[in-house]
Amino acid sequence: MAEVRLLLGFDYGTKQIGVAVGQVITGQARELCTLRAQDGIPDWAQVEKLIKEWKPDAIVVGLPLNMDGTPSEMSARAQKFANRLHGRYNLPVHTHDERLTTFEAKGERMARGGQRGTYRDNPVDAIAAALLLQGWLEANTGH
Repeated sequence: MAEVRLLLGFDYGTKQIGVAVGQVITGQARELCTLRAQDGIPDWAQVEKLIKEWKPDAIVVGLPLNMDGTPSEMSARAQKFANRLHGRYNLPVHTHDERLTTFEAKGERMARGGQRGTYRDNPVDAIAAALLLQGWLEANTGH
């Protein structure tokens, strides 16, 4: 298996998908962008552009589990998205428990001076993607 240095993280949603980038060397992740989705299907050309630009060694997709750790309906959709990423780009794809990352991301946005406003005006998907990717890095790289 090739050494993993750079990762892209995806916070899957049916309307928007947050994207983050993370480095194994530093153990840090940061938000990149938010992609629009139509019933959970992204514009694959935009995803491909990100893959080509960042050249990740692996991908992490957030798995939205129920609070008791059991799979949710969204877990199955996120897993399907992860499988499609693997099939399209032939990269290792990992899933990571993302419970509470959206809640945490909203707090992060407020701490940065963000407005409460509507979700559409102030999405937190990319922040949530960075938080889930950060969690994966901490769990898997010793950072």
